[in-house]
Amino acid sequence: MTKKSPSPEAVTAWARLMRVSRQLVEKTEDALKASGLPPLGWYDVLHELAEAGEGGLRPFELIDRVLLAQYGVSRLLARLEANGLVEKLPVSDDGRGQTVRITPSGRDMRRRIWAVYGASIADQMGDRLSAQDLKTLASLLGRLRDPPISD
Repeated sequence: MTKKSPSPEAVTAWARLMRVSRQLVEKTEDALKASGLPPLGWYDVLHELAEAGEGGLRPFELIDRVLLAQYGVSRLLARLEANGLVEKLPVSDDGRGQTVRITPSGRDMRRRIWAVYGASIADQMGDRLSAQDLKTLASLLGRLRDPPISD
């Protein structure tokens, strides 16, 4: 296997992407905390479950869609269920399987989190970059995804 070295431009871009990504998430988490709301990971799970509709998702499907590790999703689902934000339902053709579905309380919590999260996105990105800059950034980041996403 041939060792490849990144170009100086790639190193600079990588470092900025990592720093800015961390900064954006931290500022959003701070805004949620200041509003007495749960962390961003809760929104991520509630959003995916809401998008899945009444059928919900199996835990392994949810893991593929969110940014958390498997063990983190399992623990978070337990917390969300304890707070009445999701419910676990048995899968009829799989005795051990479960489907997770968002509850009405979960939908309400998702809306409350979005009010702060959306404002944070507007403050940190929408108010600082033009619409064309945002399209360009989204396109460039889409090319880094595996598999790449096209516009």
